[in-house]
Amino acid sequence: MPPPREQAMVAAAAAWLLLWAAACAQREQDFYDFKAVNIRGKLVSLEKYRGSVSLVVNVASECGFTDQHYRALQQLQRDLGPHHFNVLAFPCNQFGQQEPDSNKEIESFARRTYSVSFPMFSKIAVTGTGAHPAFKYLAQTSGKEPTWNFWKYLVAPDGKVVGAWDPTVSVEEVRPQITALVRKLILRKREDL
Repeated sequence: MPPPREQAMVAAAAAWLLLWAAACAQREQDFYDFKAVNIRGKLVSLEKYRGSVSLVVNVASECGFTDQHYRALQQLQRDLGPHHFNVLAFPCNQFGQQEPDSNKEIESFARRTYSVSFPMFSKIAVTGTGAHPAFKYLAQTSGKEPTWNFWKYLVAPDGKVVGAWDPTVSVEEVRPQITALVRKLILRKREDL
């Protein structure tokens, strides 16, 4: 058996390690900690988008906002993505039953009609008890729960929500904030080189 002084040192080291491990485990949850099923049925960790800026949007194919938003979202993806920015689209049928089709039909519509190149996910609920955990997080941390299609949540590279807008706010109105975040990210990456 080791001498009492060594035992005390080992105990202190073990206690410190336990405290450190507990502190690490307490890391605050963020958007990129969640998983979602993509439009083709594959489970995807949103962690793959960490380090880039994301605009998370609940989309619908038969909404009055569909054409304006899909066109603007695709242009934003084309201009800023995919290395530093992505639109992450989550179809939802909760508002006016305006996304009634299957995932396959939704993807076909978006790709054929708007040449969508941004990541799309399977149809989900974004409000209520059945809401996807990622959207529960977005609503809780922004203080803004979707009340219609095309709510937009701006997520920083660290996974924190930095803005939320309803569908009456156009993508073009939000674009300056997105561009500023992407510019900041690019400059930070340059400094790290």
